Amino acid sequence: MKKITLVLSIVLFTIAGAFAQIEKPVTWAYVAKKTSKTEATLYIKASIDNRWHIYSQNVKSGGPVKTTFSFSPSKDFSLVGKTTEPKAIVKYEDTFKMNVSYFEDQVIFQQKIKLNKGVTAVKGKVEFMVCNDKQCLPPEEVEFSIPVK
Repeated sequence: MKKITLVLSIVLFTIAGAFAQIEKPVTWAYVAKKTSKTEATLYIKASIDNRWHIYSQNVKSGGPVKTTFSFSPSKDFSLVGKTTEPKAIVKYEDTFKMNVSYFEDQVIFQQKIKLNKGVTAVKGKVEFMVCNDKQCLPPEEVEFSIPVK
C-alpha cells in the first residue's frame, strides 16, 4: 500500500510540475557587424512564439509597456542615434482602449555605434512586454552582452 501511495504521489507531482511551466514566448539573439574600422551595427533579434506579440518602442503612454533598450556606458564605444525598428503592425486593442504598435513572429532592432576601440562588448538590457489574445505577461528585463570584433 505504501508503494502505491508513493508512486501516485510522484505521478501527481510530475503532472503538476508540467502544468506549472513558466511561459517564455520570446527568445533573444544578438550579433554585431562592423561596417568600418570605427563603426558597427548591433542586431538585436526577438523570436516570438505563435499567437504572441511584443510591443514597439513607440507606444504612447497609457498603453502596454513598450520595448526599451538601455546600453551600459563605456569608453569603448558611443551610440549613434536611437535604436531603430522595422514598420510595426498597428491595431486597436480593447485591453488598452487604444491603437498599439507591435510585432509578431520575429523582429530585428538595430543600433549603430561608433567604436573607440577595435574590440569590445556592448552590454545592456531590453525591457519588453508580451501578450496574446487572452493574456499579457508581466514586463520582463533581459540583460545582454554583444561582442564586437
